[in-house]
Amino acid sequence: MDSFEFNKIAGGLLGTLLFTMALGIASDVLFYRPAPAMPGYDLPKAPEESAQPAAPAAPEVPLPVLLAKEDPKKGEADARVCTVCHSFEKGGGVKIGPPLYGVVGRPIASVPGYPYSDTLKKVGGNWTFASLFHWIADPKGMASNTKMTFPGEPDPDKRAAIIDYLDTLSDSPVPLPAVQEGAAPTATPANAEAPATTPAAAPAATPPETK
Repeated sequence: MDSFEFNKIAGGLLGTLLFTMALGIASDVLFYRPAPAMPGYDLPKAPEESAQPAAPAAPEVPLPVLLAKEDPKKGEADARVCTVCHSFEKGGGVKIGPPLYGVVGRPIASVPGYPYSDTLKKVGGNWTFASLFHWIADPKGMASNTKMTFPGEPDPDKRAAIIDYLDTLSDSPVPLPAVQEGAAPTATPANAEAPATTPAAAPAATPPETK
């Protein structure tokens, strides 16, 4: 192969290399992306909180209002599950829990022969409408080591209906608290009747130590 032919081949290869390099440079210019200040990806930002204040919680209905509007027959149905652990008949004895006949107005932890928890014994006072209302909502909140295993009834209407029914289980039912004129949803229910301790309650349909 003479020198002229060699120069042609060499020139073609060199031209190809130069073209490839020029193409790479042009691509870098056209598709340039600056390096990020920090490696990684931007995470989505949490939505900004609304400047509007949250709507106020609905006020609770006073206990006298709840008791006045509920039906003892409905409470009897709601409390039916309680018969597993409690006797509702007059003269009924201790089952898993103490009998509930005459419980409204009865001294707390006072049924002879029933081994009440120490915390319930320390509550003191009587089973008022308010203390029963709290107890049925959260027994352990009222007596931490109570033998009641039921977690509590969150529905205030059901609790009021159960208490209305329990009040009928007596030779002398306790009169329901008077509803104040113009009573409407306001503060917490029947604080005036609450016992000295901070009570909370559980649905009357539950195991031991209800009263």
